[in-house]
Amino acid sequence: MSDVIVAPHTRDLDRLAEKLRGWVSARMPAARDLGIVDLAYPRGAGQSHETVLFDIVWTEDGVARRQGCVVRIRPASFTVFPDTLFEEQYRVMQVLGEGGLVKVAKVLWFEEDPALLGQPFFVMEKKQGRVPVSIPHYSQTGFLAEATPAQRRRLWEGAVRQLAAIQRVPLDSVSFLAGPAHAPRGLAQEWDKYERFVAWLRREDPASGARFGPVLEAGLARLKAAWPAHQPEGLVWGDARIGNMMFDERFDVVAVMDWEQPSLGGALHDLAWFSELSESMHGRRANPAVGRYLEGMGTREETVALWEEVSGKSAAGLDWYEDFARLKMSCTGVRLGQLRGGNFPMDETALARRLKLA
Repeated sequence: MSDVIVAPHTRDLDRLAEKLRGWVSARMPAARDLGIVDLAYPRGAGQSHETVLFDIVWTEDGVARRQGCVVRIRPASFTVFPDTLFEEQYRVMQVLGEGGLVKVAKVLWFEEDPALLGQPFFVMEKKQGRVPVSIPHYSQTGFLAEATPAQRRRLWEGAVRQLAAIQRVPLDSVSFLAGPAHAPRGLAQEWDKYERFVAWLRREDPASGARFGPVLEAGLARLKAAWPAHQPEGLVWGDARIGNMMFDERFDVVAVMDWEQPSLGGALHDLAWFSELSESMHGRRANPAVGRYLEGMGTREETVALWEEVSGKSAAGLDWYEDFARLKMSCTGVRLGQLRGGNFPMDETALARRLKLA
């Protein structure tokens, strides 16, 4: 596991423990001698929300008990996305967990009042496992880099099966994710989100917006001109990647994490995002000199075939959605560059190439 803390900002964890102890005690009236211990920020992941790990210890009916937890705090100033969707991510996880539809951490409590921690927050159970983190790169160091090809194969297959299971979630169970009246669901909802994202980038930082805005707008225009005929309905996870999954010692999926940008946008967005990041994180683009996948990890073609088999949906026209995914990732990259004082991952020329404009 990485030693790098990448949280957007940190706070005094001893003081946080004091605040959480009273709040949790009110929700666990049967608990005695309750304490909040072992607070820590996750390492190598968690750039968009402040996320803190901790344990609750208490006595109940004379028996000592312990529960691992995670508190996730709504961002205040370090806002990566124009749509926060903070309560929505809690509700999505609640639906998925209670229905046994997708492997997620059990959500415990939601607090909408910002008085205690400065922003609304929620608490969920802490799962035990390992995460293929991005910092440092999981294909170069860590448990996945050190795994056998058979172990990697098991991890890849479980990850794709969970990705596909998201497309079996009944949309009426997550109807609260509907978008605005002019774009309530389907591709229209995702498209509306990213048209607004590009405009938001211009407003948030006019200087960088003037640099990157025209390129992003040209990317949108190119995609609009090639509008896909195949638009299967489905739930969007939002950041579909192996790095947002936790795995146990057997390389099986323990939890699918980071539901901060869900929508009813359609079935192919997550598959496209997953495919794009797989290529750059452990696929052919991860090491151009070698030009092949990390041994044991499935290829794009294998991923698509397994996803279609498990989801029961067609991935026809996936190329367009992969192009759209690159534009989405570019919006996020520009925004992170704005938040980091101008440290952008690429210049305008490279961005244009990425969006197939040059």
